[in-house]
Amino acid sequence: MDTRTPAAAQGRALWALLLATLGTAAGQPLRGDSVCTARPLAKYRITFTGKWSQTAFPKQYPLFRPPAQWSSLLGAAHSADYSMWREDQYASNGLRDFAERGEAWALMREIEAAGEKLQSVHEVFSAPAVPSGMGHTSTEFEVHARHSLVSFVVRIVPSPDWFVGVDSLDLCDGNRWREQVSVDLSPHDAGTDSGFTFSSPNFATIPQDTVTEITSSSPSHPANSFYYPRLKALPPIARVTLVRLRQSPRAFVPPAIDLAGRGNEIGDGLSAPETPLDCEVSLWSSWGLCEGLCGKRGARIRTRYVRVQPANHGAPCPALQEEAQCVPDNCV
Repeated sequence: MDTRTPAAAQGRALWALLLATLGTAAGQPLRGDSVCTARPLAKYRITFTGKWSQTAFPKQYPLFRPPAQWSSLLGAAHSADYSMWREDQYASNGLRDFAERGEAWALMREIEAAGEKLQSVHEVFSAPAVPSGMGHTSTEFEVHARHSLVSFVVRIVPSPDWFVGVDSLDLCDGNRWREQVSVDLSPHDAGTDSGFTFSSPNFATIPQDTVTEITSSSPSHPANSFYYPRLKALPPIARVTLVRLRQSPRAFVPPAIDLAGRGNEIGDGLSAPETPLDCEVSLWSSWGLCEGLCGKRGARIRTRYVRVQPANHGAPCPALQEEAQCVPDNCV
């Protein structure tokens, strides 16, 4: 015989409803994103391709000490309540160390701490460095229905605090996993160092600034290594492609992927876009002494020098010497 009162039964029903609600809420995105209902697990290959060539980015292109190259890739598969980096927000201490010096330990600890505290990180992954501006590297990782977002960073070497990456790219589309996603990447400034050029010495930004995208006109300073005022937008400096791996009974089998090269290096530099680089000259020097015979018109000269040689059909250099008439001084 059931001796439970109506009030007790109602209390148990409310408790069960509360538990069900909490269980459902634990898997919900925090930013209003749609819920991923795809199969719980999917495996992807991520391929990072550097497109940093001297023809595409001729200004101050690093040729030695060190030459243009990319750091190792560090990324995570996570839920919406974790953020590795985000435009217009302050970089964490871990991202600062990675963007400025390529040191990954602090950033890895931050990722692991978020995974332990918030259960927001499903997997951390990395890929080897690329020893030149043009080349690619890849690795594999796994995503979960509750952790369908992927973020990663790669440091631009050399640079003050510049990097490329993606922030919270969702690989789930409702009830299915995306088969392939490709994203062109632009350089970003971590906001922790104030250098303008690839080889600038360390000069901390105080107070710290937010993460911003570097464009052809911002920062608006002629010394900026990415300053190309003739361009509306910079060409992509890198590209990332994520391809879902097919699962066979024995192993995941990757589909074919079309890359610009088949080895660690991409040797066909002619395929890169040509960015015109205009000649840049210094300011005029002071006028020299007036030379000439007494009682007659003399001449004086001032000079300037080339700061940046033109490239890729950019504007040629103007005259580097100018002469003007004058009256000689101290005639005898």
